[in-house]
Amino acid sequence: MTKNLGIVETQQITCFERPNSLTLKSGLKLGPITIAYETYGTLNSDKSNAILICHALSGDAHAAGLHKGDKKPGWWDNMIGPGKAFDTNKYFIISSNVLGGCKGTTGPSSINPETKKPYGLSFPVVTIKDMVVVQKALIDRLGIKKLHAVAGGSMGGMQALKWSVLYPDSVNSAIVIATNTGHTAQQIAFHEVGRQAIMTDPNWNNGDYYDKKPPSTGIGLARMVGHITYMSDESMDKKFGRQLIDKERVGFDFSQDFQVESYLKYRGESFVQRFDPNSYLYISKALDYFNLSEEKSLDVVFQNVKANFLVITFTSDWLYPTHQLKSMIKALKINDADVSSCEIKSSYGHDSFLIEADGQSDLITNFLKKESK
Repeated sequence: MTKNLGIVETQQITCFERPNSLTLKSGLKLGPITIAYETYGTLNSDKSNAILICHALSGDAHAAGLHKGDKKPGWWDNMIGPGKAFDTNKYFIISSNVLGGCKGTTGPSSINPETKKPYGLSFPVVTIKDMVVVQKALIDRLGIKKLHAVAGGSMGGMQALKWSVLYPDSVNSAIVIATNTGHTAQQIAFHEVGRQAIMTDPNWNNGDYYDKKPPSTGIGLARMVGHITYMSDESMDKKFGRQLIDKERVGFDFSQDFQVESYLKYRGESFVQRFDPNSYLYISKALDYFNLSEEKSLDVVFQNVKANFLVITFTSDWLYPTHQLKSMIKALKINDADVSSCEIKSSYGHDSFLIEADGQSDLITNFLKKESK
């Protein structure tokens, strides 16, 4: 029987304190780094039941349960909790905010210890690899030598893949959902439109807006464009079709006529309230820079992996379609990795990994049960 987690709290630790700063993939150094994270469930005596959950672009450490005073639970609450796919009766679940984020982990809105002001654009560009290295520091601090699993959808799936390659001895299994091994030109193009929307907003001020009016219009537009890519033609048609906004006929002007227009505006405006525009720039760039093959063949990249893999995709996900992972699955099998893959029929597009709890839950529950034997 599934239950909810109830009230949870976000915790923080600080690592990479100077002079032991983190050397980023770019070669630049960064430190100290604060990491925001949440945990659900109980770590067993030999610390073998820990699962790391990695979030997508706009996610954060609050993956499940309720913060005090909130009415809306964490972004994957339908998947994490007692009796759910990531069963907190069995597993110790960890979720952390990525490096470059704006929900407690060090990012462009954090205070630069040298200037005592927000980093802004002085914050160094980060990559998926850098995010994973910071996560590893958190796992080490928690005294966990090997994760039972690392899991995530979209950008979270990229982190899970990077964990399996970067720390093969520290990951028992990887659950990779609705993701790919490197952004295509089209995927980069969508992000660039979003970044340009932010950077051309007059209030962006070259990233220095923290004591001024933020570039709300720009990040609202970025979110609108992004949200279109997360849905599918079928889901948008079912939800909105050509329905009008409380009117009987179109206005023959440039006010909003259709419900889908109003919905996108709402999504953009609500995003402004919870996400830092500079973090959107940094994290979207990290996604675009991600290339698991690193100019090698995937066959070579996966030579040393030891994890078992569950790969989940969705039929209507046109942002990260199933075919983009076929070469990855082949490369894993060439290296004798244990790989299970499944394409789930869904009409929700890329957002399916957040919505289709039932279809994913059975797969994940059985996969984790097998991995526990």
